[in-house]
This record gives sequence, structure tokens and C-alpha cells, in this order.
Amino acid sequence: MNSIQWTFQLRFIIALALGLLIGLERESSKTFSKTIILGGIRTFPIISMFGFGCAWLFQLGAVIMLPAGIICLAILAAISYLTKIKSDRFGATSEISALLMFVTGALALMADIWIAMAIGIINTILLSEKSQLENFVEKLNRTEFTAVLKFLLVTLIILPVLPDQNYTRFNLNPAKIWWIVILVSSIGFSGYLLSKYLGDRIGLWLSGLIGGLISSTAVCIANGRLAKNNPEITDSALSSSIVACSVMYIRIFSLIFILNPVIAYSMWWKFLLLSVVGFGISLFDKKTEENNISVKPDVNELKNPFELKPALLFAVLFVLISIVTQIVKEHTGTNGLMTLSAVVGLTDIDPFILSIIHNVNIDFHLITSAIIIAMMSNTIIKGIYFGYLVPAARYKTIQKYGILALIHIPFLFI
Repeated sequence: MNSIQWTFQLRFIIALALGLLIGLERESSKTFSKTIILGGIRTFPIISMFGFGCAWLFQLGAVIMLPAGIICLAILAAISYLTKIKSDRFGATSEISALLMFVTGALALMADIWIAMAIGIINTILLSEKSQLENFVEKLNRTEFTAVLKFLLVTLIILPVLPDQNYTRFNLNPAKIWWIVILVSSIGFSGYLLSKYLGDRIGLWLSGLIGGLISSTAVCIANGRLAKNNPEITDSALSSSIVACSVMYIRIFSLIFILNPVIAYSMWWKFLLLSVVGFGISLFDKKTEENNISVKPDVNELKNPFELKPALLFAVLFVLISIVTQIVKEHTGTNGLMTLSAVVGLTDIDPFILSIIHNVNIDFHLITSAIIIAMMSNTIIKGIYFGYLVPAARYKTIQKYGILALIHIPFLFI
């Protein structure tokens, strides 16, 4: 937008267009609901021009016009609202939108044009998507919403006051640690919401795709239990688990890219190939039995990453693994770090990988090798989990997870 010369005339056209946009939405809503609401296709453009004109007069020196204009409009909106209440109709959406339209018209002249455009477009979306928003609220789990609210509250309070400096010889930075917790939880929470609200409408393969954003290990265990109770969908459950494992590479790459782009640039093709191989294995010999029976993906195994307990646990693991990694590197060298990466791969590899990419005392090539070994170890343990839960599919599990694990080995030498 900076390349466009936003003249007075263009700003006026934008103000008028945004007024027409809101007015069109209100007019269609009025026609659809068969009720009388404040404003329509003519009123809202007039309000926008009113705000634009008051802002113009304000800039010319008539400073009283801008506050006087909003006060006059607020009085009209209040009268409209009181009239609505008397007829047993409630809701001030149109009245508030009229006031916001006045502000939008004024901003179109006085501020960066993107501010007015953003407010006008978002206002239109909120007005037009009323039913969808209400349906979302009806489906919203109150416990989940409270967990998110608490986490955001703690984040907004804690993060700004945490010292942004290194402590101890292990270079522990409280602000960076909590920022990593927020980042990991946010990515996981996106997958959690998708899985939660799309779970009833997607198959096992797609549930693995979404669940892999949260925890590929949890998806593997959930699918293993599902296949154990429903042997007819064993192949599909196994494919879904492989998909979740394939998404793990994308998730880890995204985290590394945000926190340490240098390492991400050097390894991007390795993550890409591992992910592509994983998806290929998941599609090979893929069955679709779950389409013929009423079995739904179980998302109960996928915990809300925005709850305080898993977030704090991740922070503790990150700190502990950072300390252990540094000690192992100092006392046992390269071999010790490689062994540690294989061991931590048996659990959650995210804290380990994120801790070593922040460690300036570890050689660059050593970091990349440790990441590959940790992912390979984690892939092996997920195959063991699934094979243990579904004995009838152990041969296929060993075959598929084995191929995916072996693919990691060449990347240790490249």
C-alpha cells in the first residue's frame, strides 16, 4: 500500500466503499430476518461520509466538529436502541456498528488507510458471520476456554516481567524459555482445535494429519487402542499413525525455523524428504475400512496444550534437558550427546531439540546429527507402542516404521 499515493479523493472513495459494504450487509440481514434494524444500504455510507466530513473540518481547524459528530450519532443510536427495547427486541450490534462506521470514515482521512480498511472489513465479517460464531460458541468447551484464558493471562503477566538475560553457566534465559513454551503450546493448540471440532467429520488418515501438530506419540497410542478394539480398521489406524509421525518433521522444522533459522536452512531438505517418505509409506497399502463402519477418531488422548500443567511441565523439561545436555557435552563429548539424543527420543523430543539449538557451545554439525538421532529414536519407540497395542499388525508395523527409521541413517553422514 505504501506505493499508492493516498490522496484526499482516494481516501474519500475508500470511506464511501466501506460504508456501502457495511450497508449492503445490514440491508441483506434486514431482508433475511424480516425485522427493522438501524441503517441499511443508504444509511451506513452516509454515516461514513459524515465521519469523513467531520474529520476534514477537524483538520481545517473546526476541532469541535469531530467530537460533536460522534455525540450526535451516539444520541441517534441510543434512541434507536431504546425504541428496540420497547418492542422487546434486544441487541445493539447495528447501533455499535453505526458508531464504528463514523470512526472508520474519520480514520480513512486522518490515519493510515489500512486501519480504516481493516476495521471496516472485520466489522462486516463479524456482522455477516453471526450464525457461525454463535454455533462455535455453543460447541465451545467451557473448561478448554478457561484453560486458554488462564494461560493467556499468565503469559501476558509473566512474559513481560521475566528477565531477558542468561543465568548460571548453562545460559538459562527465563524470557526465552517462556517464549518457547508459548510457541510450542500455540502450534499444538491449533492442531488441538482442528482435531476437536473436525474430529467427527474426518477419517483416521486426516485425524493423524491434524493430530501430528499436537503429539504424534499420543496419536500413535490413540490409534493403537482404536485398532485393538476394532481390528477391521487396523491398516487405516497404522497409516494414520505414520501420517502423524510425518507431520512431526514439519512441526519440528517450523519450531527450529522460528528459533534458529540458520539450522533450519541447512536441514530443510532433510525434514522435507523424511516427511515425504512418511506420507508415501502411509499411503502404501492404505485401507479405507473405517468408511464402512461407525468408528470415529478418538481425540480424548490429545490434551489441550494451552493448559497450565502441560505448559509448565514443558518448561521444566526444557530446563532440565538443557542442563543435562550441557553436562553430558562437557564430560563425555560427542559420543555422550549422541547417546543422550537417542535416549530422549524415547520420550518427548521437542524440549531436547529446542534446547540444543539454543546451545552456543555445541558444534553445528553435532546439533544436526543429534536432531536426526532423536527423531529416529522417537520413530522407533512409536512403532514399538503401536506394535505392542496391536499384536496382529506387528509385521506391518515393523515394516513401515522400520523403513521410516532407516531413512534417517543416511542423513547422519550428509
